[in-house]
Amino acid sequence: MKALQYTALGAEPAVVDIPTPKPGPGEILLKVTAAGMCHSDIFVMDLPEEAYVYGLPLTLGHEGAGTVAELGAGVDDYAVGDAVAVYGPWGCGSCHACSLGRENYCVRAADLAITPPGLGSPGSMAEYMIVDSARHLFPIGDLDPVVAAPLTDAGLTPYHAISRVLPLLGPGSTAVVVGVGGLGHVGIQILRAITAARIIAVDLDEERLTLAREVGADEAIRSDANAAAAIRESTGGEGATVVFDFVGAQSTIDMAQQVVAIDGHISIVGIHAGAHAKVGFFLVPFGASVVTPYWGTRTELMEVIALARAGKLDIHTEAFALDDGPAAYRRLREGSILGRGVVVPK
Repeated sequence: MKALQYTALGAEPAVVDIPTPKPGPGEILLKVTAAGMCHSDIFVMDLPEEAYVYGLPLTLGHEGAGTVAELGAGVDDYAVGDAVAVYGPWGCGSCHACSLGRENYCVRAADLAITPPGLGSPGSMAEYMIVDSARHLFPIGDLDPVVAAPLTDAGLTPYHAISRVLPLLGPGSTAVVVGVGGLGHVGIQILRAITAARIIAVDLDEERLTLAREVGADEAIRSDANAAAAIRESTGGEGATVVFDFVGAQSTIDMAQQVVAIDGHISIVGIHAGAHAKVGFFLVPFGASVVTPYWGTRTELMEVIALARAGKLDIHTEAFALDDGPAAYRRLREGSILGRGVVVPK
């Protein structure tokens, strides 16, 4: 089968031919119908040798959708041909967090060498992939797999970040979304669907600011030297109730700390090497919290899929053939994909 793999440190990913895997006991073989592209993939591929821990070669793709092709011994939750999405942050299944469906916060995964697809385990950018357990699959029915695949991260991650601060996002609140990319443009829609917050979008790119308005932002502000002042002015000087930073660069984290309100909240969702928040008295407003949420829970993925099936989410995607995967990642790196890039391995 064909797979898109990161094969050597510092190299571009490449399309290679590898054996089609066979499912072992408890495992499921999926015929992949769509695999989402993420800036986290670029973060991984840019890591220096001393920080790289994901193994080589690595089949990329931690967002996946497919149809069940073969069942391993003991699996009776699904039938061949079922259309499913893959829950990515695999855990042990038995610790306290996992028993609550919060496998994204499994306390034993690292010790047991359990890794997510595309981030240690073979991922979804291939014609077939192995899923380790039926509990990591969710039915999608007739939902377009090109839409369903990004829901597993680009939908789930902002949904998790927003869900944990829902009590703050009532009438009169303001949510700032920094970065209107694959996650940010979905985050705006989730905020519109499940909260009463006024939404301010911030981005460098005018096309993305236009997209932000189209999908539900009340205001769109260019991310420049005047952005913090503009947000303060827009909120009557009070600042933002919650800031969701889907970029995670030092400049955006610094801006979030400048604009968050007293007793507000900052979620740093995006990842940039070396970027960090400076927390302490007089560095953030009194009562303000700063967190780094990770992915989302199994229950939350069910809810995100339900939102999409109800027509509440309009995932903007650009599809690429598997053979065009290397060029697609170049496009992702240069920032020329609007919304989410999705590889379709037909």
